[in-house]
Amino acid sequence: MTKAIKKQALGRGLSALLKDPENDITSVEDKNADKVVGNIIELEISAIEINPFQPRSNFNEESLRELATSIKELGVIQPITVRKLDFNKYQLISGERRLRASTSIGLTHIPAYIRIANDNESLVMALVENIQRHDLDPIEIALSYQRLIDEIQLTQEQMSERVGKKRSTIANYLRLLKLDPIIQTGIRDGFISMGHGRAIINIEDLDVQTDIYQKIVSQNLSVRETEALVKNYHEGNQPKAEGKPKADSAFVVRETQKNTFNDYFGSKVDIKVAGNGKGKITIPFNSEADFNRIIKLING
Repeated sequence: MTKAIKKQALGRGLSALLKDPENDITSVEDKNADKVVGNIIELEISAIEINPFQPRSNFNEESLRELATSIKELGVIQPITVRKLDFNKYQLISGERRLRASTSIGLTHIPAYIRIANDNESLVMALVENIQRHDLDPIEIALSYQRLIDEIQLTQEQMSERVGKKRSTIANYLRLLKLDPIIQTGIRDGFISMGHGRAIINIEDLDVQTDIYQKIVSQNLSVRETEALVKNYHEGNQPKAEGKPKADSAFVVRETQKNTFNDYFGSKVDIKVAGNGKGKITIPFNSEADFNRIIKLING
């Protein structure tokens, strides 16, 4: 406890140092930079702006209230991380939940680690720290990876090295972004899991995706049941092998060519023959009288 109090006191002393314009620190080479960068410092919350690169965009209000209660009783146990932008101006890298919770209970200062980083480094740092420390939902993680690809031009292999995740894991998250937006929202809201999403993504038709999504939610299907549903869909949509045209048997061809049946019954008789030689003869009639005529012909 004594060590913690001493560290907090030191942080308040460094806060005063940061407010001295003559000691403004803009790089790691500046005077007193070693006393600030990487150390815990009590910062004014009003001097901290939210990071535009923040991967998390969905905050559970109940979870925030629970965190706020914890901070009110125990204080901020884990400092946030910020980067210095300008004199007495900082940008959040990680710890937005702690910052929001602290603000909600009226705190004016918060313990923070200070770093010097450019925008690209800030984005990577924000992504890595948030993924490692917090339960971002799968879509938020996927969007974060996509931003690294779009804005930093990292390949999946490079991302794998930076964030400490397997390339296959990163690829699985990125594939979720191909899901219909309704399904992505369902994953974010917890209606279905990432496993469900990975099963659905094997269907390209977005309308079919949403149909299956509705079945998962309404019938409370498991991931395994969803995979079976997707498999059945694919099997049902496989093009059926076209059988060889069933050629009429020679005896039928001969008879139809001679119009024997048509001439005898005085109507166009339909003859169908299966591959095994079996078949049926259909004799149409136009009225009851016509029907009786045909019966007489058959009875001889």
